[in-house]
Amino acid sequence: MYRKAASTPNSTEDFEFPLEEKLSIDNRWVIMASLIPWSEFEEEYAKNFAEDMGAPALSFRTALGALIIKEKLGISDRETVEQIKENPYLQYFIGRREYSKEAPFDASLLVRFRERIAASLVNQINKKMVEEALKKKRMK
Repeated sequence: MYRKAASTPNSTEDFEFPLEEKLSIDNRWVIMASLIPWSEFEEEYAKNFAEDMGAPALSFRTALGALIIKEKLGISDRETVEQIKENPYLQYFIGRREYSKEAPFDASLLVRFRERIAASLVNQINKKMVEEALKKKRMK
């Protein structure tokens, strides 16, 4: 059976977006963010940069988070930036404090993120995530 919708939004003004609502704690990106020890690996990432030269780099959480999003969703670099731009959960995952409709970075930076975050570091992070997930599961 099909029932015609009574009213669908015809313009963006008709679409309700609850900006004051909090993120759901059972969202997969919120859960995954809680399993990653971001600060524990920040120093390793910081070794890739000079202390007093060049523009300030984006945070480790932004870099790793974007790479995780790209791999988990199986999308291109450009699509990764678009997805982050459109999704408040993905913005939270990469460490933003509030929703912004602006792109967090240019898609070309994902190449740099991949260069700076070695596979060995990703493996260490994966191990810590599994340990944290098991610890949380035992606590329930």
